[in-house]
Amino acid sequence: MKMKELPISERPYEKLEMYGEKALSNAELLAIIIKSGTKGESSVSIAQKVLALEKNGKNNLRFLQNLSIEDFMKIKGIGKVKAIQLKAIAELTKRMSKPLDISKVQINEPSNVAELLEEMKYEKREIVKTIILNTKNVIIKIVDICFGGTNSAILKPKDVLQEAIKIGAPKIILVHNHPSGDPTPSQSDLDFTKRVYEAANLMGIELLDHIVIGDYGFRSIFYCIGKIDRF
Repeated sequence: MKMKELPISERPYEKLEMYGEKALSNAELLAIIIKSGTKGESSVSIAQKVLALEKNGKNNLRFLQNLSIEDFMKIKGIGKVKAIQLKAIAELTKRMSKPLDISKVQINEPSNVAELLEEMKYEKREIVKTIILNTKNVIIKIVDICFGGTNSAILKPKDVLQEAIKIGAPKIILVHNHPSGDPTPSQSDLDFTKRVYEAANLMGIELLDHIVIGDYGFRSIFYCIGKIDRF
């Protein structure tokens, strides 16, 4: 059915205006971005085809952030301009989840870290970061340490501690993501955490925790091994 054949109350633009954005389905919201359909298809129908590109059956819109311009353009009715608009919207959603000023953020529990670095769950490769804190657990800075993994052959405790030592910071939190989506710590994660903890102690730096972020949530390694009073 063409858009103009729908009742006014069922057209995405009019429906949002009348009932608010929460009343719209994912396809209807996406249709507003797509804007126009083709001669034989409405923008909602095209949007439904975009959503059908999600192959894992998770009904999770985050997959849109991993689609390329070329992926979008494979769908009839989406040209380069519309594909670029969809990519821009996906990137905006990532950036909107970041705090405006991390220097004023205080970390009180592992969930604070997971919320602060939520965008890491979208990464296709493993990334390691160190959150450097002052004595009151307020963030001084966040440092990118490594791209690719926590394998001991790639990453050393000194890489994690280098910046904290340089600026004389008293506390750090280690964070990395699992692109597989499962945040369960591996044995190598546990072993590396122990090595960093021991090295940090020697340097007078307190490792508060090691947080693993995945698409299905996060895990505190210290909680997993029984050190639940770190913060």
